[in-house]
Amino acid sequence: MDSAIQKKKGTGFFRKLCRQWQLVVMSLPMLIYILIFNYSPMWGWVTAFQDYKPKLGISGSKFVGLKNFKWLFGRADFLQSVRNTLGMSIINLVLGTVTSILLAILLNEVRHMGFKRTVQTVTYLPHFLSMVIVVGMAQNIFASNGPLNQLLLSLHIIKEPIFFLGDGKLFWPLVGVINVWKEVGWNTIIYIAAMTAIDPSLYEAASIDGAGRFNRIRYITLPGIKSTFVILLIMNIGHLMEAGFELQYLLSSSLTMDWAQTIDIFVLKYGISKQQYGVATAAGIFKSVVAIILLFAANTIAKKLDESTLI
Repeated sequence: MDSAIQKKKGTGFFRKLCRQWQLVVMSLPMLIYILIFNYSPMWGWVTAFQDYKPKLGISGSKFVGLKNFKWLFGRADFLQSVRNTLGMSIINLVLGTVTSILLAILLNEVRHMGFKRTVQTVTYLPHFLSMVIVVGMAQNIFASNGPLNQLLLSLHIIKEPIFFLGDGKLFWPLVGVINVWKEVGWNTIIYIAAMTAIDPSLYEAASIDGAGRFNRIRYITLPGIKSTFVILLIMNIGHLMEAGFELQYLLSSSLTMDWAQTIDIFVLKYGISKQQYGVATAAGIFKSVVAIILLFAANTIAKKLDESTLI
């Protein structure tokens, strides 16, 4: 009887596909694109287990097993890059999430539509700026003789200029601030969309019952975007191994490299500059595997807490 039920389910699935053949055809180009550009390059993961030589190719290179992985975890600079990646990712996650929710709540409370649209436009425009331009602006603003230091000196908050761009301990917060400035408006859009789906009658009922603005935010707005927050949090946790590349690579210097080098910069350094392709591929595999584990772990925890999940 179980086999008959399974057969019926399978038949129903293919029958539904046939009924929705237009949607299937529309999705085929994207599916083909993903297979070609996302999955077919995974064949190159084989080089992580080889002493890969470009002249010999994958078929002619010597198989070395887990030698490249053992070499990686014996390198202090790789472990340092893992630390830097996780550190900057956590800072970006916390600051990005908190600021985007706060901005979305503030904009949701604004009743003047012209002002609201202006603020939205101004805050999400930096998302479209090239990272080269953003880094150039940051280098001018945070320079020793830049406007930020001049402002702090004029207000007598500091007695001498702060070397923002040369102090490794300040590099992570600096990256977090720049990322917030660039992405906060863009990240706010989805929270504002979630807030528009909240039933307005809830706010009206709360106002009649005497609830102030703060209480309406606490008991209606925040619970209303809870599922959106959880889904985005799970997705962002899956990207914890991607702290970035362009910002760190362009903003770093020899003084801050110990704090700035991420896994992506490590891969570029050993894969392109030093042509150790097996080592670079092994680092990329480690990054991908850890990201998948974090994603499923976050999804499992959310499911046990009876929250919205991706899977």
